[in-house]
Amino acid sequence: MKVLHLPVGRQMIEMCASLQAIGIDAKSCHFRERFIFRKPDICLHLEQLSSAQRRKAQERFLAEAIKQYDVFHFHFGETFLKDRADLELLKKHGKKLVVQHRGSDVRMISIANSYNNPYVRVKGGRRREEEQILNKIKELSAYIDHAIVADHELLPYVDNHYKHVHILRQFITLDRFKPSYPSTQPTKPLIIHAPTNSHLKGTEFVLEAISKLRRNGHKFAFKLIEGMTQEEAIRCYRKADIIIDQLLQGSFGVFSLEGMALGKPVVCYIREQLLNKYPPGLPIVLANTTTCYDVLRKLIQDPLRRNQLGKAGRQYTEQYYDSHLLGNQLKEIYKQL
Repeated sequence: MKVLHLPVGRQMIEMCASLQAIGIDAKSCHFRERFIFRKPDICLHLEQLSSAQRRKAQERFLAEAIKQYDVFHFHFGETFLKDRADLELLKKHGKKLVVQHRGSDVRMISIANSYNNPYVRVKGGRRREEEQILNKIKELSAYIDHAIVADHELLPYVDNHYKHVHILRQFITLDRFKPSYPSTQPTKPLIIHAPTNSHLKGTEFVLEAISKLRRNGHKFAFKLIEGMTQEEAIRCYRKADIIIDQLLQGSFGVFSLEGMALGKPVVCYIREQLLNKYPPGLPIVLANTTTCYDVLRKLIQDPLRRNQLGKAGRQYTEQYYDSHLLGNQLKEIYKQL
């Protein structure tokens, strides 16, 4: 079995590494250069080409890939070509196809609001309009029977569109995240927030809580992580005593996983109806836009709890999110295609 993942994403690089570790010939491909710590196996560098040249480069790569690979694993709902004309060709050649939806590529405000989440926001722009999202899913599902999502928060957006939807948790390579647990001593804790998108993560509410904590005399340090490489950011996370992920979406993502893997207490909003959908013993500290201040205040005042949460988080990732374990689950999905 030879597998190709494309066209972008840190998670697909993690997935390919885990597949390679269990003997599967899997390659990750980015269409454009991204400044991330762990590089894909292939990069087409389309950012260096004109629009006309990009199309030709993608078509050449598609023709070569058809000769080399058996399974094509698409991420973020994107395929070889923008118009998804490649899907019919791949099916004609008997290739096995699966698409993995990651979040903003399928998240729609009408569905989000129907699940009693008063906080959720979605990305703007024409590509994120609900009609556009539904059209893309329709085009994909016409040729692809199997889809993957990371959790039950994303499930309602795709569940009625594909014949089979698999839930496969996010991958994390724990060897790269040596834990550094918060001190049990009453030191001045460092709080870190690292939004990939401030609007979607509710960063303004985090900053409001931080400002109120300072006004009320609580002793702590705060660092907002933006504009750093992944490697630089992880070095900062390692120094943290408290990590804040997001306050709006209703589920946790890779940043929470990284925080837990590093042995840090993680603060995040998870929708109440989803709590029992995660593996038991979830150690994330729940907070929303109105409770963030009180949650942080209690953590600042309780170094022993910070340490205990950090150890519980590391254990949780080892038990349920280790990429070495999840690679075998992904292999079983491929067998069903």
